Amino acid sequence: QERIMKPDATREVEIVGPYGLHVRPAHDFAVVANRFVSTIELIRDNERVNGKSTLDILLLAAKEGTTLTIVATGCDAHEAVNELAKLFQGQVAAHESDSAGGSET
Repeated sequence: QERIMKPDATREVEIVGPYGLHVRPAHDFAVVANRFVSTIELIRDNERVNGKSTLDILLLAAKEGTTLTIVATGCDAHEAVNELAKLFQGQVAAHESDSAGGSET
């Protein structure tokens, strides 16, 4: 008998970085997701993965322009979704700063 849990909070986000959802942002997402009690999942099309697992997130193979849905179920679901969505909003700035400052001498 499978219990279907109704999500307490959801948010759609778009992958905007030219490298997609690669190892570093996937790891950062999982680290933040693990700070919450709620169950966190990421959905791409019909594929649903554990948002607390870097490897599961990488299985989504989310490239630039991909829309993902963050789903959280639990007592801190709204806070979790809001915090996790911020990671995607900062994606462009993070990539720009990664490549911007290396050539000063």
